[in-house]
Amino acid sequence: MSWMKPFLVVAGSLALMGAQPVSPLAQTQPGLWEIDGLPGAKAPMKQCVADVASLAQFEHRGKACKAKVVSTTGSSTIIEYHCAAALGFGRSEIEVITPRSLRIETQGISEQLPFRYVLQARRVGDCPTQATASRH
Repeated sequence: MSWMKPFLVVAGSLALMGAQPVSPLAQTQPGLWEIDGLPGAKAPMKQCVADVASLAQFEHRGKACKAKVVSTTGSSTIIEYHCAAALGFGRSEIEVITPRSLRIETQGISEQLPFRYVLQARRVGDCPTQATASRH
């Protein structure tokens, strides 16, 4: 029966891997992303993104919020988040169209008012490096 130990270890590992679906966001990369569809914006904005999942709380970017993944199916991940104090909350579905293209449907409450919109995000390159200060 000792010959079965390696088999059981491998089978157990595969069962654990199958129990936790891999997030579609794992296909994406940090970098410079162009975001289009912002309410009231006439042109897309570019933002350096370290964690693509942070785009789920685009309405509350830069705020102290706690997020959790609610579900992951196929090419979509649903993330809910709640922000400190009375800043608000949201729920976003991020669909990975390609590893460089996302559709983000987001809704919630921000500054005591409801919001709901759809963003298109496209990775356009790496984040610019900050120029080193020249010495005089």
